[in-house]
This record gives sequence, structure tokens and C-alpha cells, in this order.
Amino acid sequence: MCLTREGEILQGAAIESLEALTRALQKIRKQKNAKQLKISTSPSIGAKWLVPRLDRFLATVEGADVRIDVSSNVLDFDRDDLDVAIRFGEGKYPSLRSDLLIQDHVFPVCSPRLITKDKPLNTPRDLLHHQLIHLDWEAQGLPWPNWRMRMQAAGVHDFDDTRGLHFGQTSLAVQAAIDGQGVALGDSNLVADDLAAGRLVKPFELSLRALPQFAYYIISPLETADAPMVKAFREWSLQEAKAASAQT
Repeated sequence: MCLTREGEILQGAAIESLEALTRALQKIRKQKNAKQLKISTSPSIGAKWLVPRLDRFLATVEGADVRIDVSSNVLDFDRDDLDVAIRFGEGKYPSLRSDLLIQDHVFPVCSPRLITKDKPLNTPRDLLHHQLIHLDWEAQGLPWPNWRMRMQAAGVHDFDDTRGLHFGQTSLAVQAAIDGQGVALGDSNLVADDLAAGRLVKPFELSLRALPQFAYYIISPLETADAPMVKAFREWSLQEAKAASAQT
């Protein structure tokens, strides 16, 4: 059954009305529960950075009702009933507020159990005797800093970057390193807690800074960017990121 032209117009008007009603109900919900905050976070920073320190945010806001949505989808704050999001990229979001949260540099990390007398890790060439953990990821055609870049920067050219373990998520690559499965290139802020706890070590001090296209941002609608819970979360997150960066 096909709608007439008039029916299509009425259907469009009905959909728009329902969407407007949904947005109005969401605003009423937020007004009734001013302490509720719905955060959307991409998987890696959610697992390795946000969730491990979220209790510290809850301690700053009495009665906070925080809900976490783990997703890398394109943001639609109205449709998904979101208050704030953390996303990876260039931070260019028209009609949204975007604050730089984390811009990483990367360096080799591994489990302390991996370094032995027979297989030391004192120089980049020592990596040739260890399994490497790769993160296969790019944005806008630009690859995330990888082992080939790292080894070339260290002057090691007889290197096969096809061997080892390959992952598409930072959190999985880092977990493999924690489990002693090889040496990974760790994002400075995402491995800060693991380094502090001794789950990972930096075998030597040489790092690569990520390109400007590779950074985490806190994003929120302009009209609600200064709402008490959104502002409190943004300010807390920026302070946490600054403190974590100072540790690495």
C-alpha cells in the first residue's frame, strides 16, 4: 500500500511531532532528575580511563545518577538522550561544544614478567626478539602511530611488521600486554593507571606523539554545556586528564 502525496505530508508531520514530543519528555526527565548524567564513551577510553576513576567523580557530586553508554557511533544527543560524550578524532563537531581532553604520545609497554635475563629490553633492537602487539587503526587515511614508525625512528630497518598480534581496539592490545603476550605501543593516558599499578612497565624512554587528528574530546550540546552536571563532569575530566598526563 502506497501513501498519497497528502498522506506522505501527514506522515512526515506525525514523525516530526513524535520526535518533538520525545525531546520534550527527555527535557522534563532531566529537569526532574537534575543529578542524572548520561555519558557516551568510546570503548577503549571507557574501559582504560573513565570507568577506573569514575568513583572519584561520584564522590564530588552527592546523589549523582551516572549512566554509561559505550559506543563509537555518530553522536545524536536528542535521539540517544545523551548529556555528554567522549569521542576520538579531531574534535570538529558543528553546533556542539568540544573540549580537548587527551592528546597522547605512545611508547613501548609490556608486563614486567616479559623482561628476562635471556630476553632483555634495553634498546629498540631488543624488540626483534619479542612478540609485538599491533594496533591496526587509522582516521581520515592516517594510521595511528605504529611499530613501523617506531622502529624506523629508532633506526631499526630490518623489521617485519606483519608478525605478532594485531588488534583493532587499544584496550585489547593493552590487555594482551598486561597478560604478557608481547610488547605493545601504549597510549600515554590510557596506560597511566597500569604503569602506576605495576601491571605494565616502560622498557625504555622513547615515544612518538600522535598527530592532531588523534585526540579525545569531551562533547556536549551548546545549549546544555553549562548545565550543572555536564559542567561538573567536564571540569572533573579535564583535571583528571591533566593529572594522569603528569604521571607518564
